[in-house]
Amino acid sequence: MYIYNSLTHKKELFTPHEPGKVSMYTCGPTVYHYAHIGNLRTYIMEDVLEKYLRYTGLDVKRVMNITDVGHLTSDGDTGDDKMLKGAKREHKSVMEIAKFYTDAFFEDCRRLNIKIPDVVVPATTYIDEFIRVISSLMDNGYAYEAGGNIYFDTSKLDKYYVFNDFREEDLAVGVREGVEADENKRNKADFVLWFTKSKFDDQELKWDSPWGVGYPGWHIECSCISMKNLGEYLDIHCGGIDNAFPHHTNEIAQSEAHLGHKWCSYWFHVLHLNTDDGKMSKSKGEFLTVSLLEEKGYKPVVYRFFCIQSHYRKSLVFNWENLDNAAVTYNKLIARIVPLLSAKGAEPGDTEEMERLRQEFRNALDSDLNTAQAVTVLYDVLKSGADSASKLALISEFDTVLGLDLIANAEAAAAENSAAESDIPAEVLELAEQRKAARKAKDFALADELRDKIAALGYEVRETRQGTEIKKV
Repeated sequence: MYIYNSLTHKKELFTPHEPGKVSMYTCGPTVYHYAHIGNLRTYIMEDVLEKYLRYTGLDVKRVMNITDVGHLTSDGDTGDDKMLKGAKREHKSVMEIAKFYTDAFFEDCRRLNIKIPDVVVPATTYIDEFIRVISSLMDNGYAYEAGGNIYFDTSKLDKYYVFNDFREEDLAVGVREGVEADENKRNKADFVLWFTKSKFDDQELKWDSPWGVGYPGWHIECSCISMKNLGEYLDIHCGGIDNAFPHHTNEIAQSEAHLGHKWCSYWFHVLHLNTDDGKMSKSKGEFLTVSLLEEKGYKPVVYRFFCIQSHYRKSLVFNWENLDNAAVTYNKLIARIVPLLSAKGAEPGDTEEMERLRQEFRNALDSDLNTAQAVTVLYDVLKSGADSASKLALISEFDTVLGLDLIANAEAAAAENSAAESDIPAEVLELAEQRKAARKAKDFALADELRDKIAALGYEVRETRQGTEIKKV
Protein backbone atom coordinates (compact mmCIF):
# COMPACT_ATOMS: atom_id res chain seq x y z
CA MET A 1 0.00 0.00 0.00
CA TYR A 2 1.23 3.48 -0.88
CA ILE A 3 0.17 6.33 1.35
CA TYR A 4 0.88 10.05 1.24
CA ASN A 5 3.14 10.89 4.17
CA SER A 6 2.60 14.49 5.27
CA LEU A 7 6.02 14.47 6.92
CA THR A 8 7.97 13.73 3.74
CA HIS A 9 5.41 15.28 1.38
CA LYS A 10 5.26 12.27 -0.95
CA LYS A 11 3.56 8.92 -1.42
CA GLU A 12 5.50 6.11 0.22
CA LEU A 13 5.20 2.36 0.48
CA PHE A 14 3.64 1.68 3.87
CA THR A 15 6.03 -0.54 5.82
CA PRO A 16 5.26 -1.08 9.53
CA HIS A 17 8.11 -0.98 12.03
CA GLU A 18 7.27 -4.53 13.11
CA PRO A 19 6.32 -6.84 10.21
CA GLY A 20 2.66 -7.81 10.22
CA LYS A 21 1.68 -5.35 12.96
CA VAL A 22 0.55 -1.73 12.79
CA SER A 23 0.59 0.80 15.62
CA MET A 24 -1.91 3.55 14.84
CA TYR A 25 -2.74 6.69 16.80
CA THR A 26 -5.66 9.00 16.03
CA CYS A 27 -6.32 12.31 17.74
CA GLY A 28 -9.63 12.10 19.58
CA PRO A 29 -12.27 14.73 20.31
CA THR A 30 -12.21 17.56 22.82
CA VAL A 31 -15.46 16.65 24.55
CA TYR A 32 -16.87 20.10 25.32
CA HIS A 33 -19.60 19.98 22.65
CA TYR A 34 -21.08 17.71 20.00
CA ALA A 35 -18.79 16.74 17.12
CA HIS A 36 -19.83 18.48 13.91
CA ILE A 37 -19.84 16.56 10.65
CA GLY A 38 -16.58 18.24 9.61
CA ASN A 39 -14.85 16.64 12.59
CA LEU A 40 -16.51 13.35 11.77
CA ARG A 41 -15.21 13.31 8.18
CA THR A 42 -11.74 12.79 9.64
CA TYR A 43 -12.89 9.92 11.84
CA ILE A 44 -14.68 8.26 8.91
CA MET A 45 -11.55 8.31 6.74
CA GLU A 46 -9.37 7.08 9.60
CA ASP A 47 -11.89 4.28 10.12
CA VAL A 48 -11.65 3.21 6.46
CA LEU A 49 -7.86 3.23 6.73
CA GLU A 50 -7.87 1.05 9.84
CA LYS A 51 -10.39 -1.39 8.38
CA TYR A 52 -8.46 -1.66 5.14
CA LEU A 53 -5.21 -2.38 6.96
CA ARG A 54 -7.03 -5.14 8.83
CA TYR A 55 -8.58 -6.37 5.56
CA THR A 56 -5.09 -6.87 4.11
CA GLY A 57 -4.21 -9.12 7.03
CA LEU A 58 -2.29 -6.72 9.25
CA ASP A 59 -2.69 -6.80 13.03
CA VAL A 60 -3.69 -3.23 13.90
CA LYS A 61 -3.66 -1.68 17.36
CA ARG A 62 -5.32 1.73 17.31
CA VAL A 63 -5.20 4.17 20.22
CA MET A 64 -7.15 7.41 20.67
CA ASN A 65 -7.22 10.08 23.35
CA ILE A 66 -10.20 11.91 24.79
CA THR A 67 -9.30 15.52 25.58
CA ASP A 68 -11.16 16.33 28.78
CA VAL A 69 -8.65 18.89 30.06
CA GLY A 70 -5.94 21.16 28.71
CA HIS A 71 -7.20 22.17 25.25
CA LEU A 72 -7.46 25.93 25.20
CA THR A 73 -9.76 27.92 22.93
CA SER A 74 -6.67 28.90 20.98
CA ASP A 75 -4.26 26.18 19.95
CA GLY A 76 -1.53 28.74 20.67
CA ASP A 77 -1.86 28.28 24.45
CA THR A 78 -4.21 31.20 25.10
CA GLY A 79 -7.83 31.61 26.14
CA ASP A 80 -10.03 29.47 28.38
CA ASP A 81 -9.85 25.71 28.54
CA LYS A 82 -12.49 24.44 26.10
CA MET A 83 -13.82 22.09 28.77
CA LEU A 84 -14.25 24.95 31.24
CA LYS A 85 -15.97 26.95 28.52
CA GLY A 86 -18.43 24.10 27.94
CA ALA A 87 -19.08 23.73 31.67
CA LYS A 88 -19.86 27.43 32.02
CA ARG A 89 -22.16 27.31 28.98
CA GLU A 90 -24.26 24.49 30.41
CA HIS A 91 -23.86 25.19 34.15
CA LYS A 92 -22.40 21.75 34.80
CA SER A 93 -19.11 20.43 36.14
CA VAL A 94 -16.28 19.76 33.70
CA MET A 95 -16.51 16.02 34.29
CA GLU A 96 -20.28 16.04 33.70
CA ILE A 97 -19.66 17.82 30.40
CA ALA A 98 -16.88 15.35 29.51
CA LYS A 99 -19.05 12.29 30.23
CA PHE A 100 -22.06 13.61 28.29
CA TYR A 101 -20.15 14.62 25.15
CA THR A 102 -17.89 11.55 25.20
CA ASP A 103 -21.02 9.38 25.15
CA ALA A 104 -22.49 11.58 22.38
CA PHE A 105 -19.32 11.21 20.32
CA PHE A 106 -19.34 7.43 20.53
CA GLU A 107 -23.03 7.37 19.65
CA ASP A 108 -22.19 9.37 16.50
CA CYS A 109 -19.46 6.83 15.76
CA ARG A 110 -21.95 3.98 16.11
CA ARG A 111 -24.41 5.64 13.72
CA LEU A 112 -21.65 6.27 11.18
CA ASN A 113 -20.22 2.72 11.46
CA ILE A 114 -16.94 4.03 12.87
CA LYS A 115 -15.16 1.32 14.86
CA ILE A 116 -14.20 2.32 18.40
CA PRO A 117 -10.38 2.21 18.75
CA ASP A 118 -8.80 -0.65 20.68
CA VAL A 119 -7.61 1.74 23.41
CA VAL A 120 -9.38 4.99 24.37
CA VAL A 121 -7.73 7.14 27.03
CA PRO A 122 -9.22 10.25 28.69
CA ALA A 123 -6.42 12.73 29.35
CA THR A 124 -7.44 13.11 33.02
CA THR A 125 -6.45 9.47 33.68
CA TYR A 126 -2.84 9.95 32.56
CA ILE A 127 -1.68 12.89 34.70
CA ASP A 128 1.18 10.91 36.29
CA GLU A 129 2.45 9.94 32.84
CA PHE A 130 2.38 13.56 31.64
CA ILE A 131 4.36 14.64 34.70
CA ARG A 132 6.90 11.84 34.15
CA VAL A 133 7.61 12.82 30.54
CA ILE A 134 7.67 16.57 31.30
CA SER A 135 10.16 15.87 34.10
CA SER A 136 12.32 13.98 31.61
CA LEU A 137 12.23 16.94 29.22
CA MET A 138 13.22 19.25 32.08
CA ASP A 139 16.10 16.95 33.05
CA ASN A 140 17.53 16.74 29.52
CA GLY A 141 17.30 20.48 28.88
CA TYR A 142 14.37 20.58 26.46
CA ALA A 143 11.98 22.31 28.85
CA TYR A 144 12.18 25.26 31.24
CA GLU A 145 10.09 26.94 33.94
CA ALA A 146 8.98 30.54 33.55
CA GLY A 147 6.19 32.51 35.21
CA GLY A 148 4.92 29.37 36.92
CA ASN A 149 4.50 27.41 33.69
CA ILE A 150 6.66 24.74 32.02
CA TYR A 151 7.55 25.41 28.38
CA PHE A 152 9.15 23.30 25.67
CA ASP A 153 12.25 25.03 24.28
CA THR A 154 11.99 24.81 20.47
CA SER A 155 15.41 26.44 20.02
CA LYS A 156 16.99 23.14 21.09
CA LEU A 157 15.69 21.42 17.94
CA ASP A 158 17.49 21.16 14.62
CA LYS A 159 14.13 21.61 12.87
CA TYR A 160 10.79 22.56 14.39
CA TYR A 161 8.51 23.34 11.44
CA VAL A 162 8.35 19.84 9.93
CA PHE A 163 5.04 20.12 8.05
CA ASN A 164 6.21 22.90 5.76
CA ASP A 165 4.31 22.23 2.57
CA PHE A 166 0.88 23.23 3.88
CA ARG A 167 -0.72 26.44 2.71
CA GLU A 168 -0.57 29.38 5.07
CA GLU A 169 -4.33 29.29 5.65
CA ASP A 170 -4.12 25.60 6.61
CA LEU A 171 -1.51 26.36 9.22
CA ALA A 172 -3.36 29.43 10.43
CA VAL A 173 -6.38 27.48 11.64
CA GLY A 174 -4.24 26.20 14.48
CA VAL A 175 -4.27 29.73 15.91
CA ARG A 176 -7.73 30.62 14.73
CA GLU A 177 -8.61 32.55 17.91
CA GLY A 178 -5.56 34.77 17.63
CA VAL A 179 -2.41 34.29 19.72
CA GLU A 180 -1.54 36.78 22.41
CA ALA A 181 2.13 37.32 23.18
CA ASP A 182 3.34 35.27 26.14
CA GLU A 183 6.15 37.14 27.83
CA ASN A 184 7.30 33.98 29.63
CA LYS A 185 8.43 32.31 26.41
CA ARG A 186 12.09 32.37 25.44
CA ASN A 187 11.15 31.80 21.79
CA LYS A 188 7.99 32.63 19.89
CA ALA A 189 7.38 28.99 18.94
CA ASP A 190 7.79 27.58 22.49
CA PHE A 191 4.68 25.92 23.87
CA VAL A 192 3.29 25.05 27.29
CA LEU A 193 3.70 21.56 28.74
CA TRP A 194 2.19 22.34 32.14
CA PHE A 195 0.17 25.26 33.48
CA THR A 196 0.35 26.02 37.22
CA LYS A 197 -2.01 27.91 39.51
CA SER A 198 -0.31 31.13 38.36
CA LYS A 199 -2.55 31.02 35.28
CA PHE A 200 -6.30 30.38 34.84
CA ASP A 201 -7.15 30.34 38.55
CA ASP A 202 -10.73 29.36 37.73
CA GLN A 203 -9.55 26.06 36.20
CA GLU A 204 -11.69 23.35 37.80
CA LEU A 205 -9.32 20.41 37.26
CA LYS A 206 -5.89 20.71 38.87
CA TRP A 207 -3.26 18.28 40.10
CA ASP A 208 -0.13 18.39 42.22
CA SER A 209 3.13 18.42 40.28
CA PRO A 210 6.83 19.16 40.96
CA TRP A 211 6.16 22.68 39.62
CA GLY A 212 3.04 23.47 41.59
CA VAL A 213 -0.66 22.73 41.38
CA GLY A 214 -1.86 22.92 37.81
CA TYR A 215 -2.84 20.99 34.71
CA PRO A 216 -1.25 19.74 31.47
CA GLY A 217 -1.15 21.50 28.13
CA TRP A 218 -3.03 19.92 25.25
CA HIS A 219 -0.08 18.77 23.14
CA ILE A 220 1.63 16.60 25.75
CA GLU A 221 -1.34 14.26 26.15
CA CYS A 222 -1.22 12.68 22.69
CA SER A 223 2.53 12.02 22.89
CA CYS A 224 2.27 10.36 26.28
CA ILE A 225 -0.86 8.32 25.53
CA SER A 226 0.67 7.07 22.28
CA MET A 227 4.07 6.20 23.74
CA LYS A 228 2.57 4.48 26.78
CA ASN A 229 0.26 2.24 24.71
CA LEU A 230 2.12 1.82 21.42
CA GLY A 231 5.77 2.03 22.41
CA GLU A 232 8.66 4.17 21.22
CA TYR A 233 8.03 3.61 17.49
CA LEU A 234 4.68 4.67 16.07
CA ASP A 235 3.75 3.54 12.55
CA ILE A 236 1.00 5.98 11.62
CA HIS A 237 -0.50 9.06 13.25
CA CYS A 238 -3.82 10.41 11.92
CA GLY A 239 -5.78 13.61 12.33
CA GLY A 240 -7.38 16.55 10.62
CA ILE A 241 -5.24 18.93 8.60
CA ASP A 242 -5.79 21.70 11.15
CA ASN A 243 -3.90 19.59 13.72
CA ALA A 244 -0.72 19.54 11.64
CA PHE A 245 0.36 22.83 13.16
CA PRO A 246 0.86 23.42 15.98
CA HIS A 247 -0.49 20.24 17.60
CA HIS A 248 1.25 17.52 15.59
CA THR A 249 4.34 19.67 15.15
CA ASN A 250 4.58 19.96 18.94
CA GLU A 251 3.93 16.24 19.40
CA ILE A 252 6.92 15.42 17.21
CA ALA A 253 9.11 17.94 19.01
CA GLN A 254 8.43 16.70 22.53
CA SER A 255 8.23 12.98 21.68
CA GLU A 256 11.54 12.86 19.84
CA ALA A 257 13.23 15.06 22.45
CA HIS A 258 12.09 12.61 25.11
CA LEU A 259 12.92 9.43 23.18
CA GLY A 260 16.10 10.57 21.47
CA HIS A 261 15.12 9.09 18.10
CA LYS A 262 12.54 9.36 15.33
CA TRP A 263 9.09 8.65 16.71
CA CYS A 264 6.40 8.35 14.01
CA SER A 265 6.99 7.07 10.47
CA TYR A 266 3.81 8.14 8.62
CA TRP A 267 1.45 11.10 9.07
CA PHE A 268 -2.06 10.83 7.61
CA HIS A 269 -3.95 14.14 7.44
CA VAL A 270 -7.56 14.53 6.30
CA LEU A 271 -8.50 17.82 4.68
CA HIS A 272 -11.39 20.00 5.76
CA LEU A 273 -15.06 19.66 5.09
CA ASN A 274 -16.10 23.12 3.93
CA THR A 275 -19.46 24.76 3.54
CA ASP A 276 -20.22 27.12 0.66
CA ASP A 277 -19.11 29.91 3.02
CA GLY A 278 -15.81 28.34 4.05
CA LYS A 279 -14.42 25.98 6.70
CA MET A 280 -16.97 24.36 8.97
CA SER A 281 -16.70 25.12 12.68
CA LYS A 282 -18.82 25.09 15.81
CA SER A 283 -18.79 28.88 16.03
CA LYS A 284 -20.28 29.81 12.67
CA GLY A 285 -23.53 29.14 10.85
CA GLU A 286 -25.78 26.14 11.41
CA PHE A 287 -24.19 23.63 13.77
CA LEU A 288 -24.19 20.54 11.57
CA THR A 289 -24.32 17.32 13.57
CA VAL A 290 -25.30 13.74 12.80
CA SER A 291 -28.49 14.30 14.79
CA LEU A 292 -29.38 17.29 12.62
CA LEU A 293 -28.89 15.21 9.47
CA GLU A 294 -31.26 12.60 10.88
CA GLU A 295 -33.80 15.27 11.80
CA LYS A 296 -33.74 16.39 8.18
CA GLY A 297 -34.40 12.83 7.01
CA TYR A 298 -30.92 11.62 6.03
CA LYS A 299 -29.51 8.27 7.12
CA PRO A 300 -26.09 8.73 8.77
CA VAL A 301 -24.67 6.13 6.36
CA VAL A 302 -25.51 8.49 3.47
CA TYR A 303 -23.14 11.05 4.99
CA ARG A 304 -20.45 8.36 5.25
CA PHE A 305 -21.08 7.52 1.58
CA PHE A 306 -20.84 11.24 0.73
CA CYS A 307 -17.41 11.38 2.40
CA ILE A 308 -15.88 8.29 0.84
CA GLN A 309 -16.94 9.38 -2.65
CA SER A 310 -14.16 11.97 -2.31
CA HIS A 311 -10.43 11.53 -1.65
CA TYR A 312 -9.35 12.29 1.91
CA ARG A 313 -6.66 14.72 0.71
CA LYS A 314 -9.17 16.91 -1.12
CA SER A 315 -11.30 19.53 0.58
CA LEU A 316 -14.93 18.48 0.40
CA VAL A 317 -17.76 21.00 0.03
CA PHE A 318 -20.91 20.25 2.00
CA ASN A 319 -24.30 21.62 1.09
CA TRP A 320 -27.74 20.07 1.14
CA GLU A 321 -27.83 19.64 -2.64
CA ASN A 322 -24.60 17.64 -2.56
CA LEU A 323 -25.94 15.47 0.26
CA ASP A 324 -29.20 14.96 -1.68
CA ASN A 325 -27.17 13.77 -4.66
CA ALA A 326 -25.29 11.34 -2.44
CA ALA A 327 -28.59 10.03 -1.04
CA VAL A 328 -30.01 9.44 -4.51
CA THR A 329 -26.84 7.64 -5.64
CA TYR A 330 -26.75 5.53 -2.48
CA ASN A 331 -30.40 4.50 -2.80
CA LYS A 332 -29.87 3.53 -6.45
CA LEU A 333 -26.90 1.42 -5.41
CA ILE A 334 -29.02 -0.31 -2.76
CA ALA A 335 -31.79 -0.94 -5.34
CA ARG A 336 -29.31 -2.66 -7.64
CA ILE A 337 -28.25 -5.00 -4.83
CA VAL A 338 -31.81 -6.03 -3.93
CA PRO A 339 -32.23 -8.52 -6.84
CA LEU A 340 -29.04 -10.31 -5.75
CA LEU A 341 -30.47 -11.18 -2.34
CA SER A 342 -32.19 -14.28 -3.72
CA ALA A 343 -28.70 -15.81 -4.00
CA LYS A 344 -27.95 -15.29 -0.31
CA GLY A 345 -26.57 -18.50 1.16
CA ALA A 346 -25.61 -19.92 -2.24
CA GLU A 347 -22.00 -20.86 -2.93
CA PRO A 348 -20.14 -18.26 -5.08
CA GLY A 349 -19.11 -19.86 -8.36
CA ASP A 350 -17.00 -17.35 -10.28
CA THR A 351 -13.80 -17.49 -8.24
CA GLU A 352 -11.59 -16.21 -11.07
CA GLU A 353 -13.81 -13.18 -11.72
CA MET A 354 -14.07 -12.57 -7.99
CA GLU A 355 -10.30 -12.50 -7.65
CA ARG A 356 -10.00 -10.02 -10.53
CA LEU A 357 -12.52 -7.67 -8.91
CA ARG A 358 -10.96 -8.15 -5.49
CA GLN A 359 -7.63 -7.05 -6.95
CA GLU A 360 -9.27 -3.96 -8.46
CA PHE A 361 -10.60 -3.07 -5.02
CA ARG A 362 -7.20 -3.50 -3.42
CA ASN A 363 -5.49 -1.53 -6.19
CA ALA A 364 -7.82 1.40 -5.48
CA LEU A 365 -7.16 1.48 -1.74
CA ASP A 366 -3.46 0.64 -2.13
CA SER A 367 -3.19 3.90 -4.09
CA ASP A 368 -3.29 6.31 -1.13
CA LEU A 369 -6.70 5.08 0.08
CA ASN A 370 -8.61 6.04 -3.07
CA THR A 371 -12.08 5.39 -1.66
CA ALA A 372 -13.83 7.00 -4.64
CA GLN A 373 -12.24 4.43 -6.94
CA ALA A 374 -13.10 1.67 -4.47
CA VAL A 375 -16.77 2.68 -4.74
CA THR A 376 -16.44 2.48 -8.52
CA VAL A 377 -15.32 -1.13 -8.11
CA LEU A 378 -18.66 -1.84 -6.39
CA TYR A 379 -20.37 -0.85 -9.64
CA ASP A 380 -17.88 -2.99 -11.57
CA VAL A 381 -19.02 -5.93 -9.45
CA LEU A 382 -22.66 -5.24 -10.27
CA LYS A 383 -21.91 -4.93 -14.01
CA SER A 384 -19.68 -8.00 -14.13
CA GLY A 385 -20.68 -11.34 -15.58
CA ALA A 386 -20.25 -13.07 -12.23
CA ASP A 387 -23.16 -15.02 -10.78
CA SER A 388 -25.38 -13.36 -8.16
CA ALA A 389 -23.87 -15.31 -5.25
CA SER A 390 -20.36 -14.17 -6.23
CA LYS A 391 -21.50 -10.54 -6.56
CA LEU A 392 -23.23 -10.63 -3.18
CA ALA A 393 -20.16 -12.16 -1.52
CA LEU A 394 -17.85 -9.48 -2.92
CA ILE A 395 -20.15 -6.63 -1.97
CA SER A 396 -20.35 -7.96 1.58
CA GLU A 397 -16.56 -8.40 1.70
CA PHE A 398 -15.80 -4.89 0.41
CA ASP A 399 -18.31 -3.40 2.83
CA THR A 400 -16.25 -4.62 5.78
CA VAL A 401 -13.90 -1.80 4.75
CA LEU A 402 -16.33 0.80 3.35
CA GLY A 403 -18.87 0.45 6.16
CA LEU A 404 -21.95 1.34 4.09
CA ASP A 405 -24.43 -1.26 5.43
CA LEU A 406 -25.09 -2.32 1.85
CA ILE A 407 -26.54 -5.78 2.46
CA ALA A 408 -28.55 -4.78 5.53
CA ASN A 409 -30.11 -1.80 3.75
CA ALA A 410 -30.78 -3.86 0.63
CA GLU A 411 -32.66 -6.36 2.81
CA ALA A 412 -34.60 -3.51 4.42
CA ALA A 413 -35.47 -2.13 0.96
CA ALA A 414 -36.58 -5.58 -0.19
CA ALA A 415 -38.83 -5.90 2.85
CA GLU A 416 -40.34 -2.48 2.11
CA ASN A 417 -40.93 -3.47 -1.50
CA SER A 418 -42.59 -6.68 -0.38
CA ALA A 419 -44.84 -4.82 2.04
CA ALA A 420 -45.81 -2.31 -0.65
CA GLU A 421 -46.48 -5.12 -3.13
CA SER A 422 -48.77 -6.86 -0.65
CA ASP A 423 -51.09 -3.84 -0.84
CA ILE A 424 -51.41 -4.10 -4.62
CA PRO A 425 -54.56 -5.92 -5.77
CA ALA A 426 -54.04 -9.41 -7.20
CA GLU A 427 -55.71 -8.34 -10.46
CA VAL A 428 -53.10 -5.61 -10.98
CA LEU A 429 -50.23 -8.00 -10.20
CA GLU A 430 -51.61 -10.56 -12.68
CA LEU A 431 -51.94 -7.92 -15.43
CA ALA A 432 -48.38 -6.78 -14.70
CA GLU A 433 -47.10 -10.34 -15.13
CA GLN A 434 -49.01 -10.67 -18.43
CA ARG A 435 -47.52 -7.36 -19.60
CA LYS A 436 -44.02 -8.56 -18.67
CA ALA A 437 -44.57 -11.73 -20.72
CA ALA A 438 -45.90 -9.68 -23.65
CA ARG A 439 -42.84 -7.43 -23.61
CA LYS A 440 -40.56 -10.46 -23.50
CA ALA A 441 -42.40 -11.84 -26.56
CA LYS A 442 -42.01 -8.39 -28.19
CA ASP A 443 -45.80 -8.07 -28.43
CA PHE A 444 -45.69 -4.38 -27.59
CA ALA A 445 -49.26 -3.71 -28.73
CA LEU A 446 -50.54 -6.17 -26.13
CA ALA A 447 -48.13 -4.75 -23.54
CA ASP A 448 -49.53 -1.25 -24.11
CA GLU A 449 -53.10 -2.57 -23.85
CA LEU A 450 -52.30 -4.25 -20.53
CA ARG A 451 -50.60 -1.09 -19.27
CA ASP A 452 -53.80 0.86 -20.02
CA LYS A 453 -55.90 -1.70 -18.12
CA ILE A 454 -53.58 -1.34 -15.12
CA ALA A 455 -53.87 2.45 -15.35
CA ALA A 456 -57.68 2.17 -15.42
CA LEU A 457 -57.44 0.37 -12.07
CA GLY A 458 -55.48 3.32 -10.62
CA TYR A 459 -51.91 1.99 -10.87
CA GLU A 460 -48.83 2.81 -12.89
CA VAL A 461 -46.44 0.14 -14.11
CA ARG A 462 -42.98 0.68 -15.57
CA GLU A 463 -39.80 -1.24 -16.16
CA THR A 464 -36.63 -0.13 -14.37
CA ARG A 465 -33.11 -1.53 -14.23
CA GLN A 466 -34.15 -3.14 -10.94
CA GLY A 467 -37.26 -4.81 -12.40
CA THR A 468 -40.98 -4.06 -12.69
CA GLU A 469 -42.20 -1.19 -10.56
CA ILE A 470 -45.88 -0.78 -9.70
CA LYS A 471 -47.26 2.16 -7.77
CA LYS A 472 -50.65 3.70 -7.06
CA VAL A 473 -51.38 6.97 -8.90
